[in-house]
Amino acid sequence: MSGGICAVLLAAGQGSRYRAVAGAGEDKLLARCRGRDGSERAVLEHALLALRANLERVLLVTRPGNSGAIALGETHGCEVLILDSAGMGESIAAAVSHAEDCAGWLIALGDMPFILPSTVGRVLRALEEHPLVVPTWQGRYGHPVGFGRGCRAELAALDGDRGAKRLLREGRVHELAVEDRGVLRDVDTPAALGFTDALPD
Repeated sequence: MSGGICAVLLAAGQGSRYRAVAGAGEDKLLARCRGRDGSERAVLEHALLALRANLERVLLVTRPGNSGAIALGETHGCEVLILDSAGMGESIAAAVSHAEDCAGWLIALGDMPFILPSTVGRVLRALEEHPLVVPTWQGRYGHPVGFGRGCRAELAALDGDRGAKRLLREGRVHELAVEDRGVLRDVDTPAALGFTDALPD
């Protein structure tokens, strides 16, 4: 099934919490951090590579004028959807509508650089048997989240800043326990650029 899955990498947020600490001109997606493989790359590039290791089709959703993110997406062979997004819900809806011919969608966040490629692979394999898959670490929901084709209409109807959490609450979700703390770790502030054993709040 993974051959028909499109990864949707959301990178259209404002990053206001990060900028409030790092400075107005700083972009967390382009900030350098050391990945789980020991390499120094931009936050967004680590996220992209984990997806590209498993999937042919990756759709990067980013804002107009975000030339750094656009360039990274193009360098790694991604489709780029430029959207002046009002929030995560609108970004997901636009991406699913853009790639509506897919067998399913793997929704990932551009500010999560510490997810292991093997975890992405496990979510994809679980999606072959379940219509909705979320990885969990010690019972906590993480990313990326896999949605089968049956979820298309609901995903395409999302809007504003409301993501797909409602779909997860409706009881259809397969919880995939993983030994990968990276599924919970996003980069909201410069202090989060380092991967540690401590769980996020």
